[in-house]
Amino acid sequence: MPNFKVAAALAVAGVMALSGCKIIKTPTAEEAAEAASGGFNPNRMVAEIWDTKVLSYLDRKAGPFTEVAALAGSDPQAAGAKYGHKEKQGSAPWTFAARLSGTIVKAETKSRSAYVEVDADADGKADARVQIGPAIRGTAIRDSLDFVNFNEFKNQIEWAQFGKAFNTHVNGLVLEKLPRDGLVGKKLDAVGAYPLPAKGQLPMFVPARLTVGG
Repeated sequence: MPNFKVAAALAVAGVMALSGCKIIKTPTAEEAAEAASGGFNPNRMVAEIWDTKVLSYLDRKAGPFTEVAALAGSDPQAAGAKYGHKEKQGSAPWTFAARLSGTIVKAETKSRSAYVEVDADADGKADARVQIGPAIRGTAIRDSLDFVNFNEFKNQIEWAQFGKAFNTHVNGLVLEKLPRDGLVGKKLDAVGAYPLPAKGQLPMFVPARLTVGG
């Protein structure tokens, strides 16, 4: 009987101890990284503004690619004032928002930095190179937006991570679904952004919306 009383007391104590415990969920890798960085989560930041701010801004700001490119070639400042944006600090080039429509005349889909080249004026020659990922060079989408700026971030590293997050987001949302075979000859329609290219170079267009068909 004494042994029974002891066992019962231990069981009650165990239940009481368990009732006072709080089960803590193991954080995901992303949550752990966010905690380690003091709450900075660029992927979440981009996702939160993508539909309500980014796409609506690009739809409003973008001009037809042929018009934007022609004006940028003759008067970059005028093109920037109408279709573009650049940070006031530093010597960054203008980044332009544009609507690109045309025929795919070349497709390079074997590398991670895949792209297609598009004829926008029906002369049979490429007028723009559209990056289709998964690796996207540059930060054109971030740099085209006038409602984000470097001063809102702790340092250059966070600013760079924020720019990369736009590329990650558009790849997962749009580009991963894009077929990779038989692209040449098809019609492409896109809304996105590109930085002012060096003379003689094709614009490196990053799409925020993209459809291929026909």
